[in-house]
Amino acid sequence: MHPVELSSARLALRELRTTDVDDLAQVYGDPEAVRHLSFTPRTREQCAAIVKAAIADAEQGNRGVYMLAVAREDRLVGSARLAVDERPHSAQVGFALRPDLWGQGFGCELVELLLRLGFDELGLKRIWGARSPENQASESVMLRAGMVEEGRIRRHLWTRDAWRDSIVHSILDDEWKPGSPDEKP
Repeated sequence: MHPVELSSARLALRELRTTDVDDLAQVYGDPEAVRHLSFTPRTREQCAAIVKAAIADAEQGNRGVYMLAVAREDRLVGSARLAVDERPHSAQVGFALRPDLWGQGFGCELVELLLRLGFDELGLKRIWGARSPENQASESVMLRAGMVEEGRIRRHLWTRDAWRDSIVHSILDDEWKPGSPDEKP
């Protein structure tokens, strides 16, 4: 699917643009925004390389990685990633938002958009995500989206000079119910 253009009440998922570098650097360069992610804060140059790679990936015929802008009023306020596994029925999701948007339901809208992309647009059967055990906000967002906690991968990531476990959540296509998280039974 290219270009990706999906929207909710307050957010849109769209392809990254060269003009997004500074806004992405505000997200990925913020220590609080990346505190629970698998990497330390990124420089503007690193963000420019991420945008360049995402634009190149978007042009691939058999696209495996969807690195996307999370936009509000067409300005990047976060990032979203959907990476299709080698067996193309499944994909991993990841996401980040500016900290000033936390606690306002934007994370739930963002995950809903990723699930729409994976299930409705790409026809996936399973979508999964991994989070830091300390990231309670991400846990809440994934559970509200209908994702089930599958378990802990011990010493999954080497980050910030230490091993970190990851907690895996997933949802299957026949478990997903589109709509706002508040409408789910």
